[in-house]
Amino acid sequence: MALWFSASAVIPALDAEFHLAGFQKALLTSSVQAGFVVGTLISALGGFADRYDPRRLFSVTAVVGALATALVPLMDPQTHWISLPRFITGACMAGVYPVGMKLATTWANRDMGLLVGLLVGALTLGSASPHLFTAFGGLDWRTTLYIAAISSLVGAVLINFTHLGPHAIRSARFEPRFVWAAWRTKSLRLANFGYLGHMWELYAMWAWIGIFIQSSLESTMSASHTAVIAKALTFLTIGIGAVGCLLGGYIADRAGRTTVTMWAMAISGSCALLIGFVYGGNPTALSAICLIWGFSVVADSAQFSASIAELSEHNLVGTMLTVQTCGGFLLTLVSIHLMPIFIENLGWHFAFAPLALGPFLGVLAMAQLSRHPDAVKLANGNR
Repeated sequence: MALWFSASAVIPALDAEFHLAGFQKALLTSSVQAGFVVGTLISALGGFADRYDPRRLFSVTAVVGALATALVPLMDPQTHWISLPRFITGACMAGVYPVGMKLATTWANRDMGLLVGLLVGALTLGSASPHLFTAFGGLDWRTTLYIAAISSLVGAVLINFTHLGPHAIRSARFEPRFVWAAWRTKSLRLANFGYLGHMWELYAMWAWIGIFIQSSLESTMSASHTAVIAKALTFLTIGIGAVGCLLGGYIADRAGRTTVTMWAMAISGSCALLIGFVYGGNPTALSAICLIWGFSVVADSAQFSASIAELSEHNLVGTMLTVQTCGGFLLTLVSIHLMPIFIENLGWHFAFAPLALGPFLGVLAMAQLSRHPDAVKLANGNR
């Protein structure tokens, strides 16, 4: 997953060297999201995860994604053509993230929230890793991308040493009519609405928080220290979400999925509203809110997928997860590209505030789900 934000992590360096426009910066992330949406649809329509060994599918797509990422340093970042290898990377991630999630669920035994949380935690840590790479002094942005590519190649090898769990089943082959089950079934609809609210905020925050942190610190610290500290804080802000995923999964299996998701979205939405008030201010206060936001913004992510798996008909779990991820990542294209507009018109003090709308609406959806009769299927009856 180091491939996902490998280009986004080096945006400050790219901007300093090439003076990229706001749209171009957003494109480095949104093209991955678009590729992921297309990749998940192609995978579902072709039944790839069912026709082929998922570990082999994971391995092959991780290799192709690594090669696509290694092409980026060879291209001119000022051209829109650079979005092509990023798009390919996103499409390849469709063979890594959903497939990995499916592998994790085959081992679930009354702990689905924790297992899926473990996988999303790995996704989070992998997504944060390019920011850690760039934090090392003297590391060129091209080197960061190459390290991310090498990381993916390592993952492509390691996945072949895993095994399918005892609950491995063949998912239903995708048919267009199955999609409507995600809308017709009220409990699924509410879980998906909660997920959409979560996704409206998550990737826009991950894509832009590093630029926000660097801009804020530049007004309070000397230039010689700002870059390294900003990159390290960005890594910690995103990476701490891995702890949130694990803790959220552990608690959700015992206290309930709707409880965890509502609390996580309430906290992260509040951080989206508050973060602008510490812009350009005390670095300690900035760090505190960033870490709380990073922890909470993804702590609930796995629980939406676990909810869909538990609420869906047994033979439609794969399809319902595909519909959920496609819709969520499609929405991220909107919020990621709106951020430059928010920054230009609202300034950094209020740029993240519109992201709070998603989690707050998500809280309402999950509150309704908690009262729905189907909620007894969640988290071993813990709703």
